[in-house]
Amino acid sequence: MLMPRQKTPPLSVQTLDHGGFDLSGENNKVGTLVCFYRGFHCPICAKYLAELERLAPKFAERGVGVVAISSDGEERARMMADKIEAKNLRIGFDLSLTKAREWGLFISTSRGKTSIGVEEPALFSEPGVFLVSPDQSLYFSTVQTMPFVRPIFSEMLGAIDFAIENNYPARGEYQGEV
Repeated sequence: MLMPRQKTPPLSVQTLDHGGFDLSGENNKVGTLVCFYRGFHCPICAKYLAELERLAPKFAERGVGVVAISSDGEERARMMADKIEAKNLRIGFDLSLTKAREWGLFISTSRGKTSIGVEEPALFSEPGVFLVSPDQSLYFSTVQTMPFVRPIFSEMLGAIDFAIENNYPARGEYQGEV
């Protein structure tokens, strides 16, 4: 399990239009928001990523880089980017399921075609959102077993503002006896 204030696993993938993404090479003042999504087959992901695309400049204003990553190959990642009209959002692809597990993501098996008629991959990761500090330690995370009820990006912006203003530390770091 990933722990707040502890270093996250290495993470590097290719992106569609921004070259390679390597978390260790990020140089954002506040951190990097890593949004793992299910893939092109997921209509909820498309809606979610469209909102992140719209708000990516607001995250950048606060010193937060943003990347969305799935285990989809380049072709399906491009289809998602086109669907959400990505201009600001880095879209990473070919996330290995081994790496997804290192990040604590849940893995699902295909149920065939989705409600939009797109075939699910045989295996794919479920969603997760991570705010990683510049030193690569975990600041915030949420991992889901389902595509539904995800963190709201506009609320995250407010939380980031609060954290910056109040020098608020990452929480949930205690590992001692209870």
